[in-house]
Amino acid sequence: MSEAMLVVDKVDAFYGDFQAVQQASFSIDEGGIVSLIGTNGAGKTTLMRTIGGTLPARNGQIFFEGMEITGLPPHKIVDLGISLVPEGRHLFGRMSVKDNLLMGSYTPRARKGAAREIEKVFELFPILKEKADQSAGSLSGGQQQMVAIGRALMSQPKLICFDEIALGLAPMVIKDIYARVRELNEKGLTIVLVEQDVRRSLKQSRHAYVMLKGKVVLGGASDELTEEEVSKAYFGM
Repeated sequence: MSEAMLVVDKVDAFYGDFQAVQQASFSIDEGGIVSLIGTNGAGKTTLMRTIGGTLPARNGQIFFEGMEITGLPPHKIVDLGISLVPEGRHLFGRMSVKDNLLMGSYTPRARKGAAREIEKVFELFPILKEKADQSAGSLSGGQQQMVAIGRALMSQPKLICFDEIALGLAPMVIKDIYARVRELNEKGLTIVLVEQDVRRSLKQSRHAYVMLKGKVVLGGASDELTEEEVSKAYFGM
């Protein structure tokens, strides 16, 4: 197989009888930032769930660092080094910020380093240290997104998928969140950005793929793809 860190090869995924992902293929090199672009309903989140093991692939194969992970349970995939920041954050609103973060270190490997990793999260997002004992539900939307990112980092991932992390946030907050994402990448973390915003996606990533009706219909280096090309693929024109 390819030497890419993650290889998705002709994957199909279904919700019941509805096929949400069709023959999707793409790859991600270690240390890269890749955008997965598409409208709402294009299959982006479904594909991320399939990679993460919460939705089984009906056909096709997924490889991570040369090992096939198709069909592995989610906790095994997390333990291997893939983590997801889900759309909508999915925090435990009544639990403290600290306890929400610790929920991310549930695998045996991550539990051993939890104390060290939570300090790294507080270094990345100092406001979370100040609010560590507050309930997550009392935080602003941007701060809740920081908690969701921090929780994913607690599993000590090698690759992290951010699903619509800018959704519902103010422009200045989005700018700050993406600055932290770039900082994580500079420290060696491989990143997938699931986005609807074409311009932001191309600006933030080194490589981009476009999904339409469950299929990956376009891919290339972000600085070589024009907004016009991406938009045409995005809308199926």
